Amino acid sequence: MGEAPIIIDDFESKSGTLETVTIIGDKKYVIGETAAESFYVKVQILDNNCPGEWVNVVELGTKPISCNGHSAVVLKDRILIFRKDSNPDDCIWFLEVDTTFVREQQKKNLGTEVVAWSKGVIGNAEKPVVISGPSGVGKGTLISMLMKEFPSMFGFSVSHTTRAPRGMEKDGVHYHFTEKNVMEKEIKDGKFLEFASVHENLYGTSVEGVELVSDAGKRCILDIDVQGARSVRASALEAMFIFICPPSMDELEKRLRDRGTETEEQVLKRLRNAQAEIEQGTSSGIFDHILYNDNLKECYENLKKLLGLDGYVTPPKSAPKEIDLPRDHSVSKIDDKIIINSTSSILEKESKNLIMLDVSSLKGGAPGRTRGLNFEAIDSFSEGFNGSGNEPN
Repeated sequence: MGEAPIIIDDFESKSGTLETVTIIGDKKYVIGETAAESFYVKVQILDNNCPGEWVNVVELGTKPISCNGHSAVVLKDRILIFRKDSNPDDCIWFLEVDTTFVREQQKKNLGTEVVAWSKGVIGNAEKPVVISGPSGVGKGTLISMLMKEFPSMFGFSVSHTTRAPRGMEKDGVHYHFTEKNVMEKEIKDGKFLEFASVHENLYGTSVEGVELVSDAGKRCILDIDVQGARSVRASALEAMFIFICPPSMDELEKRLRDRGTETEEQVLKRLRNAQAEIEQGTSSGIFDHILYNDNLKECYENLKKLLGLDGYVTPPKSAPKEIDLPRDHSVSKIDDKIIINSTSSILEKESKNLIMLDVSSLKGGAPGRTRGLNFEAIDSFSEGFNGSGNEPN
């Protein structure tokens, strides 16, 4: 059966606050909530299991809002939080304490303890697609063809910029317009996959922007340059990287000149940049696939094959899978399985089912979502549980 079941106490009330206490190694994590506010974290260093000093804590990520109590379950490098009496799509959160992201941020915040919040999501999302290529290669046309043929399948993240809006541009539609000091802080906190400084203004793709596309059930397309693709490759985001290459520099020059939108100086500059991008795109190891756009129709068909869309038939729509926690419940852990049992006498009379949450295949994490959660309803007796979190005698 694996390790013995671990029973998790729900919460204790102290001076009007709701807190759980979790010990991992030589640290005690106190996770608390107060009415109408967000969660908070306190960390105490233990010395031979005796209370020691409390340390400063830097909390990264978006914090969950306080509810009517919570349960805390220790995993390998994070703490799983069940928010009581909350919506099905907002009941599972993670507090990361020793993940790769936290350790990287710890190096930037010496002298403090770093933790990071991440929202839990049932199931997985399709990998985002990073598409790069020199100006004039036709990647914009290929993306437009994808969006036209599969309008409900793909989406774009909205980029951030520190420049002022122009003309009819709308915040949140064309760009997320933000202050430079705010964006610089968020870049430092690891909230951006890639960014660049252009004419003293910052432009970038946020982790949250990509996550929002996935939350909507779509596959995110990132149309970025090679340098941006390099940054995304170095991040924790799992993506497919595709480089669109012209058949030759002569053909690329012909296409740029045929557009008739640039001056001679601009054409020459684009050609110089294109040569450097092609060298990096085809030899740097950044990209998983290289497509040569000699014939647009053939290149598009090859792109669809890479994305698994050749011969694609639209599947029937199904409702997103959400976990509906009982309002009153207890939680226990066996190996990589979390057992959630209703403690309501009314519900116990109506059903003997438990909820088993599988946390063995988690993906992602702060500063984005933690995906890969799976659950199923199980019978407390047929599966060998007596409903109390203990194995039967």
